Amino acid sequence: MESADGILDDIPLPPHVSTEDVTFAVRAISVHAPEPCPDGPRCRNDQAPHPCRLHRWGRRLLAERGLTDRQIRALIAEQEATHQ
Repeated sequence: MESADGILDDIPLPPHVSTEDVTFAVRAISVHAPEPCPDGPRCRNDQAPHPCRLHRWGRRLLAERGLTDRQIRALIAEQEATHQ
């Protein structure tokens, strides 16, 4: 069975990126992180090929907000530290 990622387009970004959107994006990236598999990285949440739709959406939203990869990694690390 083919993954939904191969069928559906990317999730649209909101017209204005709010602080709440940033929080959702960081969570999406964290939850939909890559997991090594024999056939290549897979999303650890839904097993779609990585990056899955939600991971891509989160990255695009944070890039739209002007965050660098380093800043995104810091936000993810901060979120993971507070949820342990």
